[in-house]
Amino acid sequence: MNPKYIRNFSIIAHVDHGKSTLADRLLERTGTIPERLMRDQVLDRMDLERERGITIKMQPVRMVYHSGCPERSEGQEFILNLIDTPGHIDFSYEVSRALHAVEGVLLLVDSTQGVQAQTLTTFEAARVQGCTVIPVISKIDSPIARINEVRAELAALVRISPDDVLAVSGKTGEGIDELLEAIVERVPSPRGFAHIAGAEPRGLIFDFSYSTHRGISVYLRVFDGTFRKGQPLSFHAAGENFIALETGIFTPVETPADSLSAGEIGYIVTGIKEPGIVAVGDTIGAAKGSLPALPGYEKPRPVVWASVYPESHDDLPLLRKSLERLRLSDSSLSFEEESSGVLGRGFRCGFLGLLHLEIITERLKREFNLALIVTIPTISYIVTKTNGACETIYTPAKFPEHGDIVKIEEPWVNVTIITPPDSVSAFVQILYDHEARTVATDTFQDGRIEMKVEMPLRELMRGFFDALKNISSGYASLSYELLPEREADVVRLDMLVADEPVPAFARVIARRRIEEEAEKMVEKLHALLPKQLFTTKIQARSLGRIIASRTLSAMRKDVTGYLYGGDVTRKNKLLDKQKRGKKKLLERGRGKVHIPEEVFMKMLQSSSG
Repeated sequence: MNPKYIRNFSIIAHVDHGKSTLADRLLERTGTIPERLMRDQVLDRMDLERERGITIKMQPVRMVYHSGCPERSEGQEFILNLIDTPGHIDFSYEVSRALHAVEGVLLLVDSTQGVQAQTLTTFEAARVQGCTVIPVISKIDSPIARINEVRAELAALVRISPDDVLAVSGKTGEGIDELLEAIVERVPSPRGFAHIAGAEPRGLIFDFSYSTHRGISVYLRVFDGTFRKGQPLSFHAAGENFIALETGIFTPVETPADSLSAGEIGYIVTGIKEPGIVAVGDTIGAAKGSLPALPGYEKPRPVVWASVYPESHDDLPLLRKSLERLRLSDSSLSFEEESSGVLGRGFRCGFLGLLHLEIITERLKREFNLALIVTIPTISYIVTKTNGACETIYTPAKFPEHGDIVKIEEPWVNVTIITPPDSVSAFVQILYDHEARTVATDTFQDGRIEMKVEMPLRELMRGFFDALKNISSGYASLSYELLPEREADVVRLDMLVADEPVPAFARVIARRRIEEEAEKMVEKLHALLPKQLFTTKIQARSLGRIIASRTLSAMRKDVTGYLYGGDVTRKNKLLDKQKRGKKKLLERGRGKVHIPEEVFMKMLQSSSG
């Protein structure tokens, strides 16, 4: 295929602005999927995506469009390669990889909501990448659509005339023909080197999938030459050679094709089954090729960390294999093995956000039938100790003692928030509670306020978005980007049960909230922990002292229940004997408390906010 007639583009937008529905109409209009197989969210393959109504994984698809003829019986034939992308901020790494493989993007904005925080973030990412941006407003069939206002907002953002902003309805199909023509006219043909017969092949890997029988299939954008089945190929970074078992395109299922030429998007079946060889951002080329590697991707930086343990220790090998399999389809997932004295062996995992953590753990449970214990999500801290050593701490249990610390640094974030004007006064209090600093404010044409604030990542993860949604009745939106580390005023809070610290309950919190959090944790554990045979102290300790304490009374067995009549001294003798027995238990070291797994799970789940 001549690259002149290829258009590679992606759809980017804030979450729930109609990307998947618009993709459905494009596939329907171009006849890519037969009508009998058409369904809603056809590009969302996972059950989780369909249940939640969100896109989690990017999905490429190839469409054939005959420009200039609604009946598609004549006119110039164009190949349209679409990469549908997620909208949630946690999956922005998926979007960044898609942008490297395309020349144009559809910047979609819901006409009932207007420009949102993630709209600004995705637009900036596309602009930096050099993609041609086609602004589109969606849901114009809605009775509450503000077509003219939102069109003006989007035009001001992209800095074009409002007349150049397209309007579509993914539900009714209105405006789809005009959108397809705009893609052909405005999106440039594939950049890079022109297709030359016999040229050495070279392509960029933007994603891959795994099959038990065929091994890893790499998804690539071809920049030079032609890839064919049976070719000896090589990964530049990994240095691994292999034979292409199959080449193909996405329709949207993997469909074999004779070749993949410069400008096209497709897949190559490698047959490789070992993890760690294939990586997104690597360049694939001829086995003895001379072309240099293409610019790849920055390695994703985990935002939050959580430890994942199997409920049954026998499931550890299965958990390791499951994480390796998931990393083949989600390159932003990172993990390494660790052990806990209470929970046994497990894995410390890095995620791009709380939703990413939730999705991964849910997939582990569903796809691999694993029962898991997931610890409180935390962030990483850089700690300088009194002996001069500098360590990066990922888990509160390994946080040094207060007297051993000289300085603590934590990551900050630059947060963009768009909120209705009547929520601003309540929003100021939320900012104070979460240690945020306002950097700049602006006002949209419809009166909504855009605020840029800086705050610790720790506070963003402490229910900030939920609080923002509550005070704005769900109308506020948020996006963020990481900033360099800054000095932090935080301390470690330990939970003690019967004078023994429980590492799984340790937390790192702001010094100013130490009393509040200590009381909350002690009360929660006091309510959950079953009574023991002896009186049990539950304490919260920080800064070398006990901050909060509750006493759990002993479980009392009715040793006098069988007595009938007689003097009261008979009953007192039995009670005294019971008291001496409990004392001996403690003296013999049998006074340790067994904390049931369900208590761990409830404490960890309820402590994340």
